[in-house]
Amino acid sequence: MERMEKLGAVIATLIAGALVAAQPPANSEMGKQVGTLGAAFISIAISFALVGVALVVTGGAGQLSGLSKFKAEYALGGIAGAAIVAVSLVTVRELGAGGVVAATVCTQLTVSVILDRLGVLGLPGNAITPLRLTGVTLLIAGTVLVTTSD
Repeated sequence: MERMEKLGAVIATLIAGALVAAQPPANSEMGKQVGTLGAAFISIAISFALVGVALVVTGGAGQLSGLSKFKAEYALGGIAGAAIVAVSLVTVRELGAGGVVAATVCTQLTVSVILDRLGVLGLPGNAITPLRLTGVTLLIAGTVLVTTSD
């Protein structure tokens, strides 16, 4: 059963990844009509509405009572979401979808490995192994190739 749950998680993540790849060009096109910040706002408003509906439909709205224990560092998730939407809808015009996603994923992996090592924000504190460093290095190399090739 655990294997099926992991497979489901991988499939869901792959689908989300495909959507993320299409997000910057879609938002960029919308930005041509309503401006950069307007497009970022509309994109985030749609996200807000969809997650709000999912929260209500799944019965999870009651868990919002936990907001009384909100800490400032929790705001990083929302700040990151706003930053990626606003920045990528502009940078996709120069880098293309592949370049934006490559640069985003490269930075995500690099910082994630550091966050894992430091054990911040509730992470267990995983070691930086030679294999992890190799993976980060290869991703950096791939990002350079994707963002500098014509």
